[in-house]
Amino acid sequence: MSFKDSVMLVLLAAIWGGSFLFMRYAVPEFGVAPLIFLRVGLAALFLLPLLLWQGKLAGLKKVWHLSFINGWANSAIPFCLIAYSLLTLSSGFASILNAVTPIATAIVGLIWLGERMPLLKSIGMLIGIAGVTLLAWNKLYVSQDDTVQVALAIAAGVVATLFYAISAIFTKRYLNGVDSMVLSTGSMLGASLLLLPLALIYWPDQSPSMLSWLAAIALAIVCSALAYLMFFRLIHTVGPARATTVTFIVPVFGMLWGATLLNEEVSMFMLLASAVTLLGTGLATGVISGRGTEKEK
Repeated sequence: MSFKDSVMLVLLAAIWGGSFLFMRYAVPEFGVAPLIFLRVGLAALFLLPLLLWQGKLAGLKKVWHLSFINGWANSAIPFCLIAYSLLTLSSGFASILNAVTPIATAIVGLIWLGERMPLLKSIGMLIGIAGVTLLAWNKLYVSQDDTVQVALAIAAGVVATLFYAISAIFTKRYLNGVDSMVLSTGSMLGASLLLLPLALIYWPDQSPSMLSWLAAIALAIVCSALAYLMFFRLIHTVGPARATTVTFIVPVFGMLWGATLLNEEVSMFMLLASAVTLLGTGLATGVISGRGTEKEK
């Protein structure tokens, strides 16, 4: 991975770490579907003029159906699942759950593409799953909230990683080589169309506060439009497995932003479980071994 790609990976992690903060703040006022519709809809409105200005509309027309499907998998569904989980979980906690995305990508790649799983990576996958299990078990044990609600929130956060993994492999399998602007715009448009009916049905009766609107706008422009331009570029330059290692760093920023800006508690057990999860993720992706994942062809 080049220095430029490494810097982009860290910057993307900081941005997506912030997305948990923005969602955690805004989702109680907007509700899940309206907030995520604003996130992808405003992102689409931001990207579409840029696409037209760059003369890439013809490229979108060629792959619109595939990019729309990809938008459901990489944005509409997982964003809603994470927003739902953040009605109960802290942004730092949810970001740790998101760290298993590379493990989910390895599993989906094994099933879908028949990619091999060396012993060390298999061990790492099991360690990562154990870390998330410890985190979830402790949360269920010490939580003063409704146990069923907490369990559903944790499950939603984990299932979201499966959709991210499916999207990464889908992009590699069917959209390899497609321009990142085309992919990002098509994904946001597809996600917007899917969520529009739900947003209209569940639009809040009481107008959200200005800060919640600002959080929604930040989610759309920074955490979606700009972030996905970066993410799809990374998929093409370093491959889906390495690109999804961005979630290896996201929990650091997720806990940092949550603790400093929302005064969320970061317990020692959260840090321990996070360390175990990230250790497993690092082994599963080859980051800790020092060899890195092989660049996908």
